[in-house]
Amino acid sequence: MPLYHQLGEIPPKRHTIFRKPNGDLYYEQLFGTVGFDGMSTNMYHEHRPTQVKEILKQYSVAPKIAIANNIKSYRLRGFQVQPEDDFLESRKAVLTNSDCTIVLAAPRKSTDDYFYKNTDSDELIFIHKGTGTLRTVLGNLTFSYGDYLLVPRGVIYKIDFDTEDNRLFIVESKQPIYTPKRYRNWFGQLMEHSPFCERDIRRPDHLETYDEKGEFMIKVKKKDEIFEMIYATHPFDVVGYDGYNYPYAFSIHDFEPITGRIHQPPPVHQTFEAGGFVVCSFVPRLYDYHPNSIPAPYNHSNIDSDEVLYYVDGDFMSRNDVGPGHISLHPAGIPHGPHPGAAERSIGHTKTEELAVMVDTFKPLMVTEEAMKIADETYYQSWLEPEK
Repeated sequence: MPLYHQLGEIPPKRHTIFRKPNGDLYYEQLFGTVGFDGMSTNMYHEHRPTQVKEILKQYSVAPKIAIANNIKSYRLRGFQVQPEDDFLESRKAVLTNSDCTIVLAAPRKSTDDYFYKNTDSDELIFIHKGTGTLRTVLGNLTFSYGDYLLVPRGVIYKIDFDTEDNRLFIVESKQPIYTPKRYRNWFGQLMEHSPFCERDIRRPDHLETYDEKGEFMIKVKKKDEIFEMIYATHPFDVVGYDGYNYPYAFSIHDFEPITGRIHQPPPVHQTFEAGGFVVCSFVPRLYDYHPNSIPAPYNHSNIDSDEVLYYVDGDFMSRNDVGPGHISLHPAGIPHGPHPGAAERSIGHTKTEELAVMVDTFKPLMVTEEAMKIADETYYQSWLEPEK
């Protein structure tokens, strides 16, 4: 997110002497992406951030593929994913390709006994159910229903949940996730036609700083494996930082829909982009206002992308028999559109209360074994017209 942020204490100049009250040095760390060319942040630590004491074990969390080359439309019943106590164990990868992995999770407990760091991917965590606090090395963010939490790769974090009833929709991206460039002017400011602005972006507002030595477990994800590492100092020992690379929150309820006289294409709903996919937000909005408009979307062919739609709330007018937590997968290569009767039902309606998150990928998605456990394998036939 190209938006400068400072939290805590920092020296007036980078890479210069910055001393503690007792005269010792704070330890500077440049935390960046894309070599030295992407967004970065300068952090200042109580202790060297390099003190690995022990590596305990290493194990795979790679998605297990059920269908590598898929052309079948699926509906996944996301709420059938069973809750689990542990945050990482609760994460079930359902769709994946070389650019991203789509994950469902229903964690019951907070991450109390370890810290987590994903070095493979940025994580976009959508909060469908639950409230709590995302605690990170770069500060904390409170969250609730409808929040997107953007956690850049390499950020060490914990999640504290207020209750045991939590449902998360997560997109892990192998490339950095940004706000769409077509919403920004040449120096990065969100423009007037953007469906959200900088005021809607919630940045970390509380920096936890611990000056502690001991043994601290960090579970690090790299190349689809978890490494359990023991650090000699508390990971949250940052006294201050500034820069552009940090976690932030954005509520889907703050997305301002773009409407028109006739049906608008999916790019008007775009909220985030990465090198291999886009993320869109479908929110309550007025329908098209041409006197002969058909509010339901027209049939279209996803020749270049797979379309994943995660249904959050409301009545999604183009589909029959979908509910909260359902995921539809419409793969590249075949057309899709409203279910039989949906276009006719939509005529004359003036607004919708639907809420959904869409991920369009530019490479085909593979279907995992976890997805097949919750799959409706007859969904692809749901466009057949009933016999008269």
